[in-house]
Amino acid sequence: MNEEALRLSDRVPYHVAIIMDGNGRWARARGLPRVAGHRAGVENLRRILRACSEFGIRILTIYAFSTENWGRPEAEVRGLMNILETVIDRELRKLHANGVQLRHVGELDGLSEVLQDKVRRAVELTRNNDQLILNIAFNYGGRQELIQAFRHIVQDGVPAEEIDETLIDYYLYTAGQPDPDLIIRTAGEMRLSNFLLWQASYAEYYSTPALWPDFGREELLKALVHYALRERRFGLLPQAP
Repeated sequence: MNEEALRLSDRVPYHVAIIMDGNGRWARARGLPRVAGHRAGVENLRRILRACSEFGIRILTIYAFSTENWGRPEAEVRGLMNILETVIDRELRKLHANGVQLRHVGELDGLSEVLQDKVRRAVELTRNNDQLILNIAFNYGGRQELIQAFRHIVQDGVPAEEIDETLIDYYLYTAGQPDPDLIIRTAGEMRLSNFLLWQASYAEYYSTPALWPDFGREELLKALVHYALRERRFGLLPQAP
């Protein structure tokens, strides 16, 4: 399947999630500090957002900072926080003008009050945009998400017999959104790393050796073509010819 065939097919995933791995390795290969790799990764995100709009993807979820990332060196953590704040300051108006709806996936606890306020304002400003939803998983962990969901279900006094998949979906950070169709991981790794553990149950998975700053439009196209050629079964048997 080539690019033109993909455009004409109905197999473009509605929701793509990306584990953006390899920023540190990209920087190390160039003799740069790790934070330089994270900045290069932000630059690449601009290219991927344009490509998602071009290919017709409606929701993009990116894994930007996990709950485990707090254990990284203090300078790197501080740099990542600065990058998020800088992105909001510099890119928000452009994203808003292009119809991108920003959503925060994760907890705001641990972020500075200033950064928390900027995240909330960015989400509120773009809440009615409908060209592309960009979920930013920042201070996010799949296990923590489930713990929070179960706690809120208990706090709301929901009877045990009323708890089902639909109810749990309602209490997740991604409430109201369809599960990802395709999860992409860059830098050749083959694990989910505590990302969207509930939502990824039947997602297709694609791993590429490309480091995140090098994962551009053509690499995304390869992933989409690979996805389009798969048969999604959702636990069922293959359809008879």
